[in-house]
Amino acid sequence: MKRNAPLTDGFFLSEARPQYRLRGNIKRRSAAAIARCLMAVVLMLSCMGLPTLTKRFGATAQAQSEKPVLEQESAASETASKLSPDLYGLLDKSVNAREADADSSPRMVDVIIQTSSRPSKRFLRALSKKGGFLLSGYDNVDAVAAHVPLDQVRELASQPDVNYLSLDRPTEAMGHIETTTGANLARNYGTLLTGPIDGTGVGIAILDSGMYANHDSLSGQVAYQRDFTGEGRVDDPYGHGTFVASVAAGSNSMNGGAYNGVAPAARIINLRVLNSLGQGRSSDAIAGIDWCISNKAIFNIRVINLSLGAIAVDSYVNDPLCLAVRRAVNAGMVVCVAAGNSGKDPDGNKIYGGVHSPGIEPSAITVGAANTFGTDVRSDDVVTTYSSCGPTRGYYTDANGVKHYDNLIKPNLVAPGNKVIGAMWQSSWLVTTYPNLDAHVASKTSKKMMYLSGTSVASPMVAGAAALLIERNPSLTPNLVKALLEYTAQPLNGFNNLEQGAGLLNVEGAVRLAASVKPSLLGLILGSSLLTGVTPTHSTTICLQSFPWGGGIIQKWNFIYGGDLFTKYQGIYGSGVLLSDGVLLSNGMLLSNGTLLSSGTLLSSGTLVSNGTLLANGTLFMLGTILADGVILADGVLLADGVLLSDCVLPSNTGQSALANGDTGACMQP
Repeated sequence: MKRNAPLTDGFFLSEARPQYRLRGNIKRRSAAAIARCLMAVVLMLSCMGLPTLTKRFGATAQAQSEKPVLEQESAASETASKLSPDLYGLLDKSVNAREADADSSPRMVDVIIQTSSRPSKRFLRALSKKGGFLLSGYDNVDAVAAHVPLDQVRELASQPDVNYLSLDRPTEAMGHIETTTGANLARNYGTLLTGPIDGTGVGIAILDSGMYANHDSLSGQVAYQRDFTGEGRVDDPYGHGTFVASVAAGSNSMNGGAYNGVAPAARIINLRVLNSLGQGRSSDAIAGIDWCISNKAIFNIRVINLSLGAIAVDSYVNDPLCLAVRRAVNAGMVVCVAAGNSGKDPDGNKIYGGVHSPGIEPSAITVGAANTFGTDVRSDDVVTTYSSCGPTRGYYTDANGVKHYDNLIKPNLVAPGNKVIGAMWQSSWLVTTYPNLDAHVASKTSKKMMYLSGTSVASPMVAGAAALLIERNPSLTPNLVKALLEYTAQPLNGFNNLEQGAGLLNVEGAVRLAASVKPSLLGLILGSSLLTGVTPTHSTTICLQSFPWGGGIIQKWNFIYGGDLFTKYQGIYGSGVLLSDGVLLSNGMLLSNGTLLSSGTLLSSGTLVSNGTLLANGTLFMLGTILADGVILADGVLLADGVLLSDCVLPSNTGQSALANGDTGACMQP
């Protein structure tokens, strides 16, 4: 459902409902007349020197103030226990708001008040006295829906016949993106401070082709806009950035919220680095990343999304775009990057080694695309045919003229990216060139939606997921966010690590595990307890189908697994190192880095073809030592060296075909 402010800020569409006082104007005037008569009597008694109501009430108030402190604290605790966590969280925010603006009018909220029996007339009178409005009552439920001043909520909860107060939360149909990724389930893992987990307060920088900021999906969420292309505009004539932003953080009321993004209350920063034709330069992207590093604290930028790429030529050690990404990660930001749409050649033959820069950067979360066939269930999900596969093929040339390839396992995971519906700018190049992209869900410009496919669609889903993890546990480092997403991912049956990384994005599992991680990592050393309590169940249920978490973390040439990965703190979770630094190559063997990994972690021998269960339960696809060699590669595995592959972001060849058409089969329904 479209919200102009996050749910945790207490804004509800029902504030626009008709409001009815419990008493009519005639009865209110009668009550006022009676009050004036009583006041006259009190004044007469006072003049006669007789005990007055005022004195008696004053004595009562004095007696109340003299109650033991423990008794008062107990009463306050009992009152707090009658309030739902999200409503209780609003009260603290309300206090701060009143202190900041003493002249502001009382804030009204919609609540459901549960009573011990049928709501009595006495209770209804008390509700009216507190400035409340009755919205509805029920025949078979001991409760009322009411519109009340937020500052009177505690007083209402203290009434003896009140059992519980909760926010009258909007009910909405969950969209395909939220449901199939588990983001809708993750909303429930909030606290008193966070409220529902929807990305509130977390900044996501979208470095793309600009945005149509007045689209209903983005209205009110774009906190800052800047152009780095030299065209002097921040809108979206190409039509790509608007879509990408809506997938990460869009909030849309159409069709009951069917097109919500993963983090619909996150703060969006629009940094335009692609021009009117969807083309750009690495220097523009670097300038955008540099701006994020400088302004991280101002907008709380914790996530950067790059649904763009250039041909991978240089090793990540030398690639300037990769180095800029590394600086951003070291500054505390999670960077999500599209893997590219170069998974097959024009004849449909599979290609390995087509991951683009900066997706080749080890510190980035590189995202491939999955095909959900438009269903919320995950049992039919596969990796798309066009999603770029690893290993990475950036290289350097030694003094003897020999090329040494990085050969890192990428992508890190996959997310839905085939024929997904997102926000559309009707005058954009994409829609005017490919009119079939219009999803035809609305006629109003600000509500139009479109289909797109590609890893550039999948990447912002992971960016939104990262924002949810950070909202739930702000202490998480970029490495730990990446580890949580990989560890809880679902390996897809029949696909290897070079195609899917750790598996399919599982937002529910990642947020639930993040909630168990200690709220502060300060002082933790290798082997320290990482969790606050019992280890969460390592499985997730979505649409009545359960699946196990993969339970592994991708390294450079293999992956690691084992129970200690998330029961104990690992050195690779810290800052200034790579998550993939846990495995070393020594004398032709892959060895655990004992300074960064505890003894309870295990190493795979290389990349595996998954059987759809645990990451470690597959069959060998390629030895990690072969990948680590950097020169010798198995015959027939790599069909491209990264130099001859076209850039999928540019409107050309297989990349553009994937963007407009995707894989064949069913799609997300409008």
